[in-house]
Amino acid sequence: MKAVVWHGPGDIRLDDVSDPTIQEPNDAVVRITTSAICGTDLHMVRGTMAGMEPGTVLGHEAVGVVEETGPGVRNLPKGTRVVIGSTVGCGYCSYCRSGTYSQCDNANPNGRNAGTAFFGGPGPTGPFDGMQAEYVRVPFANVGAVPVPEGVTDEQAIMVSDIFPTAWFGGRLAEVGQGDTVAVLGAGPVGQFAVVSALLQGAGRVIVVDGVPSRLEAARRLGGEAVDYNAEDPVQVLQEITGGSGPDRVIDAVGVDSERPKTGPAAEGAEPAEQAEQERAQVAPDSGQRGEQWEPGDGPSQAALWAVQGIAKAGTIGVIGVYPQTYATYPFGQAFMKNLTIRTGNCPHRRYIPDLLRLVASGVVDPATVMTQHEGVTNAIEAYETFDRREEGWIKTVLSTS
Repeated sequence: MKAVVWHGPGDIRLDDVSDPTIQEPNDAVVRITTSAICGTDLHMVRGTMAGMEPGTVLGHEAVGVVEETGPGVRNLPKGTRVVIGSTVGCGYCSYCRSGTYSQCDNANPNGRNAGTAFFGGPGPTGPFDGMQAEYVRVPFANVGAVPVPEGVTDEQAIMVSDIFPTAWFGGRLAEVGQGDTVAVLGAGPVGQFAVVSALLQGAGRVIVVDGVPSRLEAARRLGGEAVDYNAEDPVQVLQEITGGSGPDRVIDAVGVDSERPKTGPAAEGAEPAEQAEQERAQVAPDSGQRGEQWEPGDGPSQAALWAVQGIAKAGTIGVIGVYPQTYATYPFGQAFMKNLTIRTGNCPHRRYIPDLLRLVASGVVDPATVMTQHEGVTNAIEAYETFDRREEGWIKTVLSTS
């Protein structure tokens, strides 16, 4: 089958690889009809998430059709159309039963204390071959592969595989409630859904900070108030438009690949270049950068700083942007002096997927509106490169294998 395969930092290829097979009783083999490219995938290619193993198939988002199941999968007949959650959970350990599927005791082959298991990730997460491919083996498929309701399209369902649940989780981490003013850092695909999620969770206002005009315009269409960090100082603006207090909640949807402002008043007060470069060397010692391609973000702590500095005292920050285990710098001193609550972690996708699918099926939300590109899997490498360069108009790219 065709698949997008990681060979090293800055080196991904469309390869022919062996078809997956059933290995465990709770496995299923799913024929993928739609996959997608996520910002998390770029961490693997840029080198800001260490521990990747050559030969790993990338991708952690998919919609497809069940082709084969092991004897332990009692709920998915052949031909069932499913959306597959990005993280893997067994469904029966204490963590899964409490809804924290992303900390499952049994899914990660590296042991119960190894942390999150997910598709297409580094060795410490499994590894499990990902879903930018024609077929995928789904462990614990009786839990992680969720039937898609009639009338929900692939383009809608694929958003419920990862980015919509992750954004919803960000709102829960940030404790978004009725009437809250919420700031979302980052207007990429997860940031777009963070706007939607915060409003559905009761936010009175949502303010979105990014430096790409097309992404800010997309956030406006969803109901967000846009702040361009290359034209304004986001911390100052967050204070000014909230009567001097700052937002009640912040959702950091950027993570370690944050960018320093290049122009405007925020550029003067940005994270110092020397400090940022030291941090970047720390998180990406083996960078995949090739000229202007696969360049790690030049301000690893920039989003964290803006979150802590911009939020109201005693506010809550939900961190869903990826910070790898090699990242060791966070403005805890400033957070401490403001009595902030910081909550973070990998999304327990299976907890939220069924309810979000119901919202989509009922017409409350049309997540396909965030999709900006639809490419065939054979064009995946070129699509990766364009998305990596943050080109105007590229927010969410869906890959079709049909």
